[in-house]
Formats: sequence, structure tokens, C-alpha cells
Amino acid sequence: MTAVESERAADLFAGVPPARPNSFAQWRALTGRIVWVMATKGELIVAVIIPLVFTLGFYLPLKFVMQVKGIHYEQFVMPIIVLQTMSFTMMSNAQLAAFEAMTGLNTRMQTMPIGKMVPLVSRQSAGFVRSVVSLVAALGWGHMIGFRFVAGWGQALLFCVFSLAVGTVLAIGADGLGSLTKSPESLSQALTLPTLIFGMLSCGFVPETGFPAWVRPFVRNQPISQFSFALRDMADHGVTWQVFWVPLVWLVGAAVVFTPFAVWASVRRS
Repeated sequence: MTAVESERAADLFAGVPPARPNSFAQWRALTGRIVWVMATKGELIVAVIIPLVFTLGFYLPLKFVMQVKGIHYEQFVMPIIVLQTMSFTMMSNAQLAAFEAMTGLNTRMQTMPIGKMVPLVSRQSAGFVRSVVSLVAALGWGHMIGFRFVAGWGQALLFCVFSLAVGTVLAIGADGLGSLTKSPESLSQALTLPTLIFGMLSCGFVPETGFPAWVRPFVRNQPISQFSFALRDMADHGVTWQVFWVPLVWLVGAAVVFTPFAVWASVRRS
């Protein structure tokens, strides 16, 4: 480009204000885009239907068996229904991250004046919206089968906050996997197996005594069981620190591991 052409280009853009990238505005735009797609493509409707499927699928088959044992199964099973609902958000976030990586959207945004953390935070924010919708739906369906918050509003709020925290931490880890694999189909299959294993081999569906003695230590101490213990107490008589500290350690430990991994996977250049 000659000096004359450079001067003409400078004159052409003389009245244009300098660009001032705003990470908050970028986050708002990207989050709004994802939420709008979820709303228009029916994903939020699915987020309402999935808890209903879990509620019917988990509650009806074991309801009468547990009643014979003196267990109010609507109270017993509700925590695992909520946790399975949060796992659905986890897989949705993983697929979204994998899709953006596969289509080159992540690479494209890395070449633009966009904050490095904005895409990741936007995906998590949209996933949080999906989690809230699913949680409200799950509690609504649970109310229809007889689930109640007996311990009061404070414990009910703690129940919701802890459930959303579990869903968010799982979604962060899944986002990192999605950004690395770039294959929504294979990633969904890979995440389904551990979700089923930890869900079925937990105290969320049946008490610990319902498992063979040799597997009970794993069933009792794995994170899904610990999460369900805490959530069940929050709904019934209020959780104590003696019960709550173990699932809290699991949650914080997972966040410490998953967050740096997701950040690295999101900002690295492929």
C-alpha cells in the first residue's frame, strides 16, 4: 500500500471511534445467542421433559417395594432425580463445547478481540440457565408425586444452591472434554457410561443395605451417594455439618481439578 493510499484509508476511518472491546458485553451477547438457540430449538422444553422422564422412570418401578420397607420413596429418590437432571446439563454443555470446537468457532473467536474466558463463561452461563429450568421442573414433578421440603425454606434454598453447584462443576469438567474431543456424538457416549455406573451404584435409588456387602464401601463413599445423603437431609430434617462436609469436599475437589482443565482446553490454540 502506497503512502497516498494509507492517507486515504486513514481519512476514511477518521470519524470512526476507536474499538473498545467490552468483555461483559461480549459475554452477554454470546450467552444470549446460546440461550436464544436453546429456546427456539426446543432445548428448554426438553429440559422440562427430561426430569419428568426421570421421575416416572425412577419412582414408579420401586415405589411399592420401598413402601413395604417403610421408606417414603418420594422423599428418598428425589435427590438422585435432581442429580441425574444436572448430569443432563453436563452432557448438553459438553456437546455444545464439542460442536463449537468442531465447527471452528472457538478458533475463529481466538482471532478476534474477545476476552479469552468469554466463550467458556458464556457456555457455562447458558448451561446454568438450563440447569435452573431443569431444577424447577424436577421439583415441580417431584411435588406431584408427594415430595416436600420438610426442613423449611432455608434448607430448601440450600438444596437448590447445592444442586446447581453440582451441575455447574460437572458442566465445567464436561466443557473441557468437549473442547478437546471436537466430537459431540462420541463424547455423549463416553459420558453416558460413567453417569450410569455412578448413578446405579449409589444410595440414590436404594439404601446401602440393598447392595452386596463387597460393593457397599464403594457405593457408600462415592460422590453421588454423598451428594444424595446431603440433599436428602436438606429436604427432610436439615443437613448437619457432620454429613455435609464430605460431599462439600467432593464438590470443591472436583471444582479445583475441573476448572483449570476447562480453562486450558478452552483457550489453547488448536
